[in-house]
Amino acid sequence: METLGNSGTRLNRGYAYKEFVGRCAEGRPLLVYLASSYGHSSSVEWRERIEGGCVLINGEPANPGTILKAGDEVVWARPPWSEPEAPLVYAVLHEDEVLLAVAKPSGLPTLPGAGYLENTLLSLVRRRYPSASPLHRLGRGTSGVLIFARSSEAMRALSEAWRERRVVKTYRALVKGRPEWEEQEIQARIGPVPHAVLGQVHAASAEGRP
Repeated sequence: METLGNSGTRLNRGYAYKEFVGRCAEGRPLLVYLASSYGHSSSVEWRERIEGGCVLINGEPANPGTILKAGDEVVWARPPWSEPEAPLVYAVLHEDEVLLAVAKPSGLPTLPGAGYLENTLLSLVRRRYPSASPLHRLGRGTSGVLIFARSSEAMRALSEAWRERRVVKTYRALVKGRPEWEEQEIQARIGPVPHAVLGQVHAASAEGRP
């Protein structure tokens, strides 16, 4: 069933975040731990969630003063929200029992993050191929081929090939103007840089990796 917000916009199904308490957090009150660990929400907001029954410890509703123990399972539910728009289409280029190759359009995130959950390539692919796991990612603004493994054996073998640099990736870029040269090698480091629209992209950066 589709859920609509007050403005009539489509909402996703929300998401349950799960983590296990480590020894460094043992003995801390739940509210203090969540507010200090997840600064995207204030202490007041975290208190409202906890008192509203949206935070569970070991499957049971908690209270703000609950003292955490190492190994506790903490689950907090983010209510449904309206995600940013994205092109919700992709094309299957290759499919067999162990491997899936799809064409990702520009504007569609590969993985959840930055407000995206269901409007992602991973979510779309898993509706049809539940066991598919991406072997790499492409930036939201990048279009291209993305490879998914469909079994744990394929994931191990292909991940090893990636680590050993036996996988070759080719990128094509659209440039403005006409270069005076036919061919040139660019040895610029690549790393995350701020972007006015996307927040952050990978581009030439002195702090990046070779």
